[in-house]
Amino acid sequence: MSKKRKIVIVGAGFVGATMAYYLSMRNQDVAVIESNEAVACEVTEKSFAWINPSGRVLQHFRHLYDATLAEYRELEKELPDLKVNWHGALIWDVLANIERPHIKKINRQQLMELEPNLKEYPEEALFAFDEAAVDPVWTTKLLLKKAAENGATLLFNTKVSLIKQEGDKAVGVHTSNGFIEADVIVLAAGAAVPELCKPLGVEVPVAPSPCIIVRMKSPAKLIRTLISNSRFEARQLTDDILIAAEDYIDESEENGPEAIAKRAFEALRQDLSGGEHLQLESIQVGMRPMPADGYPIVGFHDGIKGLYLSVMHSAITLAPVISRLAANEIVDQVQMKELEGCRLSRFAINQ
Repeated sequence: MSKKRKIVIVGAGFVGATMAYYLSMRNQDVAVIESNEAVACEVTEKSFAWINPSGRVLQHFRHLYDATLAEYRELEKELPDLKVNWHGALIWDVLANIERPHIKKINRQQLMELEPNLKEYPEEALFAFDEAAVDPVWTTKLLLKKAAENGATLLFNTKVSLIKQEGDKAVGVHTSNGFIEADVIVLAAGAAVPELCKPLGVEVPVAPSPCIIVRMKSPAKLIRTLISNSRFEARQLTDDILIAAEDYIDESEENGPEAIAKRAFEALRQDLSGGEHLQLESIQVGMRPMPADGYPIVGFHDGIKGLYLSVMHSAITLAPVISRLAANEIVDQVQMKELEGCRLSRFAINQ
């Protein structure tokens, strides 16, 4: 039996929640520290939450993406309350990886059957029939609720000011509510991780990457799948809430978040039957953590014992499979070969 260790997780977003869930399932002494008063208040709240393993990625990361759909299926078995919408994704007029086994070409008639509320249809589209989406806030709350039922402690309104290091080991964190000792410190605070590591002399090449989420009130369920095309990327979050994701450009009047969001809103109003009844509810900019090469940074630091990093873009897609592997590394004190390509040491800077 593995030794029970005191593990502090910094960050109660989706990554922190999945880490807390899997570590608590391994009977560890888990504490989750969050600077906000509730979970998922930062980038998780502003996530489009598409479980999308189809992108073109480097071969030595491909296995992680390939494992994501099966991981969510397994998580559904463990958590019967988990709500994964296996509605698939429709893609046309944008780049897509047609080589994935769960993607097929469909014709105009098939597209019309899947999405009867579109006003115009392309002659063909790609249908990623096994892809899905979740409500990111609800799912984060569920994972942390289950972690708490397993004995994890959740500490809100608690800001980490400094990681305490003794010799070559991280031994705890100084917070706005006092010092908390730990055998392992898991940094799952997204774009805030570089700042937390800087006093340790550790450079983590992660920068905030803004994205725009547009939330609309919908009179009915206008979209059945998830649609990604050259005019919009949108899905139903609930039967009466529709969300769209857009790329951030700049802060100018022409291409700022509000202008981009309103263009997406108008595109949906024009392209959907019933779209004229959509009401713009909110425009939010989320600061996604983006590693310098775009791929996850996961694992113990080579020079500071007890310091574990878990930072990734595409967190909704990758966090469950990576967190299960990471929990094995932390509890069993082994190195999982599946995570070898994710180490911070690949950047060879101040390591």
